[in-house]
Formats: sequence, C-alpha cells, structure tokens
Amino acid sequence: MSTPQHWQKSTFSGGGDGNACVELASTDAYIYLRESDEPSVELTTAPATLNQLLRAIKASQQ
Repeated sequence: MSTPQHWQKSTFSGGGDGNACVELASTDAYIYLRESDEPSVELTTAPATLNQLLRAIKASQQ
C-alpha cells in the first residue's frame, strides 16, 4: 500500500494553526482520512466504499 504524500485540510478548518480538522489524501487505490491533531492515526478505505458511505449518510438526511 502506498503512503500518501499530500494531505489536504478541510475548507471548514479555518486554515490556522491549532485547528483540529479532517485531512484527506489519496493514492491510486486508496483514500486516507485523519484528524490533524492526531496525524499518526489514519483511516484507509477504497473510493467505492467511501462513496457508498457518503450516499447512505445523504439518503438518511432526506
């Protein structure tokens, strides 16, 4: 499994130091999620699996 090189912070984080926020990175096969205040803990998933989760969350909010 490749290690992501570029992490992107959520646009809701405010961009300043000390803001706890979600960060996302990707490789060809995986999507990685982590919290900026605990970067050594990563959640790894396949794009299709994350897509299913997001669709289920959106459907439950309707």
